[in-house]
Amino acid sequence: MAVSLFYRTGSNAKEWSGTFEELERKQAKLRRASQRILERHQTQDGLSEDDVQHDLKQQQKLDKSAEKITEYLATHQEKTGIKGKPVKSNITDPDSAKMITSKGTVQGYNGIAINDDKHQIILQAQTWGSVGEQQTLVPVITQLKQQLDKLTKQKQPNEHTIKFTADSGFNSEANLEFMAQSGFDSYIDDNQFRKRNPLFKESETYETEQEKRRLKRSKGRPRLFTSDDFHYDEATQTCRCPAGNQMWRSGVNVNSYSQKYTRFCGYLKDCKVCPLQHQFMRKPSIKTGRQVQFKNDESRQKLSYGDKMKVKIDSPIGRRQYGKRLGAIEPVFGNITVNKGINKFTLRGQEKVNTQWKMYCLVHNIEKLRNSLH
Repeated sequence: MAVSLFYRTGSNAKEWSGTFEELERKQAKLRRASQRILERHQTQDGLSEDDVQHDLKQQQKLDKSAEKITEYLATHQEKTGIKGKPVKSNITDPDSAKMITSKGTVQGYNGIAINDDKHQIILQAQTWGSVGEQQTLVPVITQLKQQLDKLTKQKQPNEHTIKFTADSGFNSEANLEFMAQSGFDSYIDDNQFRKRNPLFKESETYETEQEKRRLKRSKGRPRLFTSDDFHYDEATQTCRCPAGNQMWRSGVNVNSYSQKYTRFCGYLKDCKVCPLQHQFMRKPSIKTGRQVQFKNDESRQKLSYGDKMKVKIDSPIGRRQYGKRLGAIEPVFGNITVNKGINKFTLRGQEKVNTQWKMYCLVHNIEKLRNSLH
């Protein structure tokens, strides 16, 4: 499955966007302009009737715009971003956001879509009036899991076989932690993913002498996973391996070298068919799956979920899996925007735009289903 960001422009006037502080300044500016027209009438009695009518219309227009801002500020709350700072609101469409695209700055929405890579059928589609897409991942994945539950008639699907890819716009510590517990085998790159690719000569990671010596000793094989690469939740006493498979707790307070550990073991059925098996174990799984243990104290170094994702996505299997994303999601958006020519929204409001985006996706799905019948 793949997920992507899709910019859609609306017909909302960008000049009606701003933070509450900016809108208040704009309101004061409109009031001053209206007052100047009134003062001019009082000092110049010799104006023609046409000039008087023109000025009155202009004054009414300014007063109407100022009143529009006053009403908006009184009936709405200021929106804040991820860091708690105020973000710009739009008076004509409060649900939309001002964003930078390849076509310049537009007032519009982010269209999110999740599709399968084999048939390119869109499984989940939502629009969001937000500049960043990081906060959209959790709700769309939650809705996707609900859909999968319905399709399987309340029977839990084999989540370990579902591979999920997303671009760096969705990469955050919170999102990676959520995906680690979701059961999906996820691959979400970061901004430095390309630079770490050994194919690029400027990559510092793979050009160090230490890495060269390690590759020579291991005959080019990738490094084995350590306990730091596993997703261990100390609060719930659960653990998932880097491939996303759930492990079972095989021991508590296990003594080893005067230290106490919590031990987990992978299910043999998962380890035998795991594509990352050569990074988990030195020898193929025969009797038991991969075992891993964690210290029962605070001295254990905890890597962030971002660090763990870097290790996973930098592996040959990870790069190969993430490389499929381009051919999975981009043709979907290309078909909708270029082939179908439906490249912008014509409505306003979150509910209406969301419905319109789903109709666009439905047109794409109908065509894919029709072609599969031939």
